[in-house]
Amino acid sequence: MIAFLTRVAVRAPRAVLAVTALAFLACGLLGSQAPGRLSSGGFLDPEAESSKAAAVMARDFGLGGMQLLLTVESPGGIGAARDRALRIVADLRRDPRIERAVSPWSDPAAASGLVSGDGRLGVIVASVRGDDDTAPERAHEIARRHVGESGGVTVAAGGQAIAFFEINDRSARDIALAEAVALPITFLLLVLFLRSVVAALIPVVVGVTAIVGTTAVLYLTTFATELSVFAMNLTTALGLALAIDYSLLIISRYREETDGGLSRRAAVAVAMRHGGRAVVFSGVTVAISLVGTLFFPMYFLRSMAFAGVAVVGLSILLTLTCVPALLVLLGPRIRRRSGTTASPVERAFLYRTTVAVQRRPVVAGLGALVVLGVLGSPILGLQVGLPDDRVLTGDSSARDVGDQIRARLDQDVTGTITVVVPERAGDLDGYAAALSGVPDVSAVVAPGGTYVDGGRKGPGDPRAGTPDTAYLSVSTPLDPYSRAGERQLERLRAIDPPAPVLFGGLAQQNQDTAEGIMDAVPLAVAWIAGVTFVLLLLLTGSIVLPIKALLLNTVSLSATFGSLVWIFQDGNLGGLGTEPTGFLIATVPVLLFCISFGLSMDYEVFLLSRFKEEWDASARTARDNDRAVALGTARTGRVITAAALLMMVVFAGIITSQVSLMRMFGVGLTLAVLADATLVRLVLVPAFMRLAGRLNWWAPAPLRPALARFGLREAPGTAMERRT
Repeated sequence: MIAFLTRVAVRAPRAVLAVTALAFLACGLLGSQAPGRLSSGGFLDPEAESSKAAAVMARDFGLGGMQLLLTVESPGGIGAARDRALRIVADLRRDPRIERAVSPWSDPAAASGLVSGDGRLGVIVASVRGDDDTAPERAHEIARRHVGESGGVTVAAGGQAIAFFEINDRSARDIALAEAVALPITFLLLVLFLRSVVAALIPVVVGVTAIVGTTAVLYLTTFATELSVFAMNLTTALGLALAIDYSLLIISRYREETDGGLSRRAAVAVAMRHGGRAVVFSGVTVAISLVGTLFFPMYFLRSMAFAGVAVVGLSILLTLTCVPALLVLLGPRIRRRSGTTASPVERAFLYRTTVAVQRRPVVAGLGALVVLGVLGSPILGLQVGLPDDRVLTGDSSARDVGDQIRARLDQDVTGTITVVVPERAGDLDGYAAALSGVPDVSAVVAPGGTYVDGGRKGPGDPRAGTPDTAYLSVSTPLDPYSRAGERQLERLRAIDPPAPVLFGGLAQQNQDTAEGIMDAVPLAVAWIAGVTFVLLLLLTGSIVLPIKALLLNTVSLSATFGSLVWIFQDGNLGGLGTEPTGFLIATVPVLLFCISFGLSMDYEVFLLSRFKEEWDASARTARDNDRAVALGTARTGRVITAAALLMMVVFAGIITSQVSLMRMFGVGLTLAVLADATLVRLVLVPAFMRLAGRLNWWAPAPLRPALARFGLREAPGTAMERRT
């Protein structure tokens, strides 16, 4: 396949580029419509208990959606804000997008839990119809009619709906800003590395084309399934990163061959036969890692599989077609200008570094493992949860409202737990009384009464029951995302109900999300590790090298996750400007694992392909093994180092985001690439391969016939390659 595509690109480069340009324009027209069809939700498992509870509440009681909070504050007290507050409540109740609105001005029974201790701030609690995709936009449209200061009364909007809206809005703006800054810096670094403006344009052209093509694929996919808007962020970051990786590999090999005396077309053919094979393999491993997100129940994560596979596939196709076409047309302007030959490889820094590690493999390897082990140790305390308003930094309405409620109200109105009884039976009031006796439960409102500390203290809510179903509202001052809130939920669930019940609310959503992700992790890991092992086995013909690659990847990723726990969960280094909440956003470790694993294997394949090439051309002694590693590292390591640096620039731009979820993501990817390109590739890999010696290339005897038949080998050289 590679040889065929190379022949087409070399013989008709202008036709290949013209077809690509037409496809680019068509995809641009389709892709421009993608943002309007992508969803901003997808963080929740639709089959989880909390989702089922919400469905019953919406079906039988007309309640559900997402919470919208409006704080109304006046220096003269909530009485001075009465007229404005009542107008807001009346407007909300008339709006068909609002299911319910409660306030201390319109509902005196709610006053104790919705008024601050100083009496200056009151909270209007409303439920916005829709799911986590539609409700945030509706909440924003509704809230902007009422927020602002007038006559000494200040109204601000917050709650889960506004928090989700601001997270999505800011993430989109932040990623656009990051790209606007990172792209010029990346281009300048490419120019410095390649010593050619023309050569530096090739990765940019490939990356932009792959990104535009993927947006068209995403648009078409939305007609079959829901996709998250965050898939666009992954498309941009990954498309540019892979374009840099793959293009640099091909250009570097092209220059190496022209330095060796081959003609332009022959050098292109050799570069594509060797480098193109590595590109295909590395791309497949990245795609396999991203397919792992399909095992998770949230479509936010599953969206990344569609975006990732599309952008990887297009990056491979463009590298195998456009890059050789551009090299044929622009070759004379891409060759080295400092002379016709490069310095001897034995004088290269990476060659000498590899040889130094090989002289003391135990000391070097153990030193790197100790560093990575220390960095990874905090992973043992990893906790995950859903994002709330505290993921927002800087000027944020949702964050300000959340801080006000947590600091000034005795009851956390976001933490109400709903207990749904789908089939009414038994002593419901007795169950409510038992729930009210759980520590830190303020009150339990049931159809037949309001219960506090195990006793009935007031009338109930007749709207909370029908002949067939009922629900209980459990009020609590605890943060639903805190460990205290988690323990309280466990105590509530430990009380025997009179009939099967469903728990709902943010605390249950948080628990469901964590459990849904943890349940899917073994399947995702087994898929990624299993298929990657088989591919590397077919690539190298060795059973040792795939095991080594998986082990080193595990060590590297553990260090990355441990660093994230230490910074963002535990709050060290000031949380890099974020507020530690005691957990990481549940989707971040999953995405980081899938993407980082794929990118790490990307570099692994580059190295192993070159090691294998040098090993096959040698006498296959222990000394040849060491030299193959040193030569492969020297000839490929420079490309990997440059690609890693450029990739870190792309990912580091995400760290400037005002959403801590994106900041965690950017820091994680940057650390993963840094650890992989330094300690792993330059120390652990040569140390391991020196200690293993010829054993690196061993496979069990029963496997050898199958590997001889099905192993993935390079095609033989063509006549084109021999032209000089």
